[in-house]
Amino acid sequence: MKKWKQFVMAFALVVGLGASVVPVSTAGAINVFDQCSKNGGSSVCKAKNDSFGSMIKNVVSMLLYLLGAVSALMIVIGGIRYATSNGDAGAVKSAKDTILYSIIGLVVAILSFTIVNFVISWF
Repeated sequence: MKKWKQFVMAFALVVGLGASVVPVSTAGAINVFDQCSKNGGSSVCKAKNDSFGSMIKNVVSMLLYLLGAVSALMIVIGGIRYATSNGDAGAVKSAKDTILYSIIGLVVAILSFTIVNFVISWF
């Protein structure tokens, strides 16, 4: 086992040193806002003129998508924990609580999205 660890460490050291020696090619960036004069209807050109309300709406939308993905992952993890609990009452309760809390979190996130959209459209 010790030889295996030494081999893995030596391999990681060689790969790490090799990666630091290899030259990195540079990439040039373009200014996309200069191209708005050619194509003013693109979403990039419209994005720089957005209001504060739509910016908050976009941030909340991104957070809602992230929260939905995390909630779905937690539901799957809770299901796996439930399936592998082997009848242990404590493990079953913990798995059910994981599923319940992730569903509650998803409902709260959807309600917050609705409230933010309502408030932004009101003002």
